[in-house]
Amino acid sequence: MPSAPTPPSVPQRLLALLDRLGAELDRRGDAVALLGLGSVGRDLHRLDEHSDADFFVVVDDAEARDRYLADIDWLEAAHPVVWSFENSDAGRKALLEGDLFAEYAVFSLAEMDTAGYPPGRLHWSRGDAPTGLEVAKTPLPQAPSLEHEVGEAITNLYVGLHRDLRGERLTATRFIQGYAVDRWVTVLGHLGLGRGEQQDVFVVDRGVERRFGPDLLPLADLVPGYERNAHAAATLLRLLEAHVDLDPTIVAAVRDLIGRAATAAQSRAGSTTGSAAGSAPSSSA
Repeated sequence: MPSAPTPPSVPQRLLALLDRLGAELDRRGDAVALLGLGSVGRDLHRLDEHSDADFFVVVDDAEARDRYLADIDWLEAAHPVVWSFENSDAGRKALLEGDLFAEYAVFSLAEMDTAGYPPGRLHWSRGDAPTGLEVAKTPLPQAPSLEHEVGEAITNLYVGLHRDLRGERLTATRFIQGYAVDRWVTVLGHLGLGRGEQQDVFVVDRGVERRFGPDLLPLADLVPGYERNAHAAATLLRLLEAHVDLDPTIVAAVRDLIGRAATAAQSRAGSTTGSAAGSAPSSSA
């Protein structure tokens, strides 16, 4: 008895979606190009079962752009859409039938002259499309310097620890275990440590587990959770001291705050334990 055919993988289905979309754009006549970005762009080697379709549609003019933004019939012609929402002035995010996900933007040909975007892959283009659309004419903003990123990291710790001591531990957690960790990742990139380049120029934490080992990015200690801001801050301060030059004044200030935040955390833990013990029923009851 012959075995059942293997269903197509998510990567195969995403690329087939772009093929159908290119054919639909070609049929309409007012589209110029379809650019794949991210894992359906130049990073096809990253395609896996958890990938989605990020793409740009380039059309003739502003009138065509407005039609494509106002009505998604062109997308539905390529694949049924089960839900979508307008996530920017230029495009939408959409859940497609079969658990595929897409995020897209629509630009007029004139807008491509001033749009800033990472290099993409030309999946389809009209015969008269200008060359080079897959590479932005406007360069992306210059990345901040190493000195700037180090300063941001250490001051994120300082501000976050003060907020922790004030009792604003959610925002403290974001500063210490979010913003400061992002800055540390960019510091590692400046220092040329780890493997490979930043995966997404707009999202610094994408793929960091593949780039950095636990010696450089001990995430379990850098992001240990809401009640452990002092531990997270102490871990990042240790890493910073080991790899970059820091002014002793700010280091001393942060270290003092870490000690105070750790003491406060221990007090909270003791208070919680005492409350739990006091509320427990006695064995003689």
